[in-house]
Amino acid sequence: MVVDTYQKNDYKKYINRIPSRESILSFLKEHKNLINQKKIENKFSINNQEDKKALHFRLKAMERDNQIIYTCNRYYIISENLNIVTGKVIGHRDGYGFLRTETLKEDLWLSIKQMKLCIHGDIILARVIKSEKKGRNSAKVLKVLKPNNVLIVGRYYVEKKIKFVIPDDNRFNFKIFVFSSTLTKKLAIGSIVVVKLNKNFLKKKNKIKGIIVEILGGKEMRTTLAIDIAIRTHSIPYLWPKEVKNQIYEINDKIDQKELKNRIDLRHIPFFTIDEKDACDFDDAIFCKKKNNEEGWDLWVAISDVSYYIKSDSPLDKEAIKRGNSVYFPSLVVPMLPEKISIDLCSLNPYVERLCVICEMSLSNQGELIKYKHYEAVICSKGRFTYDEIFKIWNGDIKLCTKYNKLLKYIKNLLLLQKVFKKYNISKKGIYFENLETKFILDSNFKIKHIYKHIRNDAHKFIESCMILANIASARFIKKYQYPILFRNHDRPTEDSVKNFRMTLKELGLSLSGGEVPESVNYSNLLKKIKNRPDYEMIQTILLRSMKQAVYSPENRGHFGLSLSSYVHFTSPIRRYPDLLLHRVIKNILFELNNYKKDFKKNKSFKCNLYHINDIKNIGIHCSMTERRADEANRDVMDWLKCDFMEKKIGNIFTGVVSNVVSFGFFVRLNKYFIDGLVRIDSLHDDYYYFDPVRLKFIGKSTKNIFRLGDTLKVKVVSVNLHQRKIELSLYP
Repeated sequence: MVVDTYQKNDYKKYINRIPSRESILSFLKEHKNLINQKKIENKFSINNQEDKKALHFRLKAMERDNQIIYTCNRYYIISENLNIVTGKVIGHRDGYGFLRTETLKEDLWLSIKQMKLCIHGDIILARVIKSEKKGRNSAKVLKVLKPNNVLIVGRYYVEKKIKFVIPDDNRFNFKIFVFSSTLTKKLAIGSIVVVKLNKNFLKKKNKIKGIIVEILGGKEMRTTLAIDIAIRTHSIPYLWPKEVKNQIYEINDKIDQKELKNRIDLRHIPFFTIDEKDACDFDDAIFCKKKNNEEGWDLWVAISDVSYYIKSDSPLDKEAIKRGNSVYFPSLVVPMLPEKISIDLCSLNPYVERLCVICEMSLSNQGELIKYKHYEAVICSKGRFTYDEIFKIWNGDIKLCTKYNKLLKYIKNLLLLQKVFKKYNISKKGIYFENLETKFILDSNFKIKHIYKHIRNDAHKFIESCMILANIASARFIKKYQYPILFRNHDRPTEDSVKNFRMTLKELGLSLSGGEVPESVNYSNLLKKIKNRPDYEMIQTILLRSMKQAVYSPENRGHFGLSLSSYVHFTSPIRRYPDLLLHRVIKNILFELNNYKKDFKKNKSFKCNLYHINDIKNIGIHCSMTERRADEANRDVMDWLKCDFMEKKIGNIFTGVVSNVVSFGFFVRLNKYFIDGLVRIDSLHDDYYYFDPVRLKFIGKSTKNIFRLGDTLKVKVVSVNLHQRKIELSLYP
């Protein structure tokens, strides 16, 4: 029986004089609109003050037991009377916002008025208000369920002795009035600080209050400060808790010899690690050889056994889940695991014994996966190479060939297998992107010295193919034993996305085959067709925008981009938690297979005693979020670096290509630096320009001039706003 908490002492004598819960619920059901307490009092003829108090406590108890909802503007309602959703508030710099939910396809509009009842990052309960026109549905805030308790970074100011902070993240579109503290006494105006909001701030009166908890720096920005701001703005955990430090201290640097006896000894095999020149950790190594009968290849992918050191539910494990993944910035890495693990015990350094989980694969002469097996092993890497070194050796670099003469045979085996991958393509129907990555060379102050286009060579593509094959084999292994695990899902694009992408292609004189529901191969064929076009990179970027984001989920929905029915992440347990989780499950299956073979033959499956499906689901949602969080934080820092670099180029003239068109202007990517700047449409004074949102172009009313995607233009750098990370351009006659 539900009992009202207030039914004690003084209020017991009033309990019979106020309506029952059932009566209140019946009254609320009759009224579709919001009802305040006064109307309830009038309905049940409650007049004296004590009865009003008793009614108030009864309503509070009903709210606590989820029988009714108490809204932020002091009204009551029952959920069945409203179209109610729960979601996360996404603020906008112009004061309005959106509500992102898991149940609705589109975000809901939050007006400026509604945004006064919540802030960016809040989890709220809201009522869906359907649009009378064909536009976006809106949301009405009913209640803040989980306030955004993140620390907010901003600049400190004082006006008329009133101290306040203006947030650096313009989605927090308000001032924070700060309490005086020891930190504010000698604080210079314009300093960058971290503020903790007062939980009881009065948002409706625009009096948001907080206290400064950290000073990050003065007025002058630098790369390290930009990174500090990004870490705190995106709530990235960067300090190791005491419990983690204690656990790290207790981990033995030497491998237990008993552990080696339980593993397959592969120390005689010449594994290599192949990574970028500036890589910090080396968690994968490979080796391959032609089969003796010349019918195919044997490929070993060795992945560091991080799960040996990170036990489930330990302090290290809890912190790894919290972080979700490592975050990479220019000049700094915020690792998922402490350095003793990530760059020491679990890094496959040359000539050091390391514990690994192996995926051994048998491939056909066409590079197709025929057989595979997983097992625990110990290896000893025979070399640490960069992609460029391997590529140069494959192309006969005399100096490197001489230096690595003893390993030349094995390195050339990699080249022979890469030729197979290149000829037959392991994901024949998948979308193959040419990742033309922009690389920065930084000076001693970690600022951009030089920018160049980093084109992946065949060594990059070879390692990528090996890792994809290991992931495919691991997905098949998991499906076979039906364990709950996180699949890497990439859903097909929505109908609207396909339609809009086709509209864009039409403007460029191109088309996408495949009918109403194109497959991955149709996108792949398009990319092959346009490979030699000067606007290839721009079209590839638009294609990527039309795709859905890949996510982690225990529900296997396949990987559209790779055209695979199932896919998992196996190859980076040092820097991605889903990979670490997968390793634990694989090792658990291997243990059960070795100990309960007879039982398996009867049942054909085991019950996983590691994770519950709901736990897996929650970890997947969290890790998908931390992945996006890392991307956004890195983008913030890269945008600041670009603006800092371009500030010295104000007044210069460049040639560029229109890379994106939005309602307020179009972005031009500078050919020389691969950096985007905005040409505002209101800066064009020769005509009035209409925006065509479907075909993504501007059309002059009188002149009929058109600005569209792919146009080559001459532009001048007009201004750079370091604070807002924006570069503005103007057309050059």
